[in-house]
Amino acid sequence: DAFFGCGRLGRCRSIVLSLAGYLLVLPVAQAYSVYVSSEKDNTITVIDGKSHKVLETVPVGERPRGMVLSKDNKVLYICTSDADHIEVLDLETLQVTHSLPSGPDPELLALGPEGRYIYAANEDDNMVTVIDTVNRSKVTEIQVGVEPEGMGVSPDGKWLVNTSETTNMAHFINLETLEVEDNVLVDQRPRVAQFTADGKQVWVSAEIGGTVSVIDAASRQIIKKITFDIPGMHAEAIQPVGIKLTRDGKRAYVALGPAARVAIINIDTFEVEKYQLVGQRVWNLEFSPDEKFLFTTNGVSNDVTVIDLQREKAIKSIPVGRLPWGVVVSMASLRDLRPAPLSWVL
Repeated sequence: DAFFGCGRLGRCRSIVLSLAGYLLVLPVAQAYSVYVSSEKDNTITVIDGKSHKVLETVPVGERPRGMVLSKDNKVLYICTSDADHIEVLDLETLQVTHSLPSGPDPELLALGPEGRYIYAANEDDNMVTVIDTVNRSKVTEIQVGVEPEGMGVSPDGKWLVNTSETTNMAHFINLETLEVEDNVLVDQRPRVAQFTADGKQVWVSAEIGGTVSVIDAASRQIIKKITFDIPGMHAEAIQPVGIKLTRDGKRAYVALGPAARVAIINIDTFEVEKYQLVGQRVWNLEFSPDEKFLFTTNGVSNDVTVIDLQREKAIKSIPVGRLPWGVVVSMASLRDLRPAPLSWVL
């Protein structure tokens, strides 16, 4: 009582319990998991986002590549390309519960705004397949260009942009009518399409062309082609693939394949500000939920590079399976969040 300045023990306990209640609602560090598909080992590696340590290695179907989370973060949809379907991984049990029909060789996929429909790029039959995750059935197929891959949904959920690697186009698909309404010619072998957070632009990487085309989403005109120049490196080795854009609309991060670099780009000026060295043959990348870290999959060095975005510095390499390709980040469930012990005040 003397320490707390309280006249009676009962009053002190009341104050302490009030303090304890306050501490329970203080924000805690975000817990999250990183999931990496390794197409050679047929596995998904689960990494703890806080410690950057591998937690589990989960066997899945043949040649897992693109992945997307359900809206509730409870399941992971995985393109198992050589198995010709999409597998559904329960993130609580880490067991594949069932598969979804996708057409041959699904590579990348996107989840619709309602969380029910998946759109999968089927490289071998030049189609985008629409899949109902509730009925576990194929709804329809949309004819696109040759070798479709990239899949980007607009923030308002009205448009899907698919890229075709051989046709060298970005196809604008109306998600209400499920029809292609526009085709934009880009550079050779487009791989990934990403909308900016405000939905005004679509960024499309061209692996062989060595550029990123910035498309005005309203006019469907290319407003800028971003090129890359790394001193001492041949242009042929600089191959843009994965793209991630920050929510605040300030920075873009582009994986440059064999160049083993991630380009950091100012979205306002389209200028490359820095090249960050990562692992060999960097494919794809993903932010932590707070966008303080970036995780890159490096297909030749068989690892994931962790970049501290505040310091713009690579801080760790995490060994994973062979030929890591896709990466997604999921918030951990509430049961994984633990408040600080309060025994010291009781």
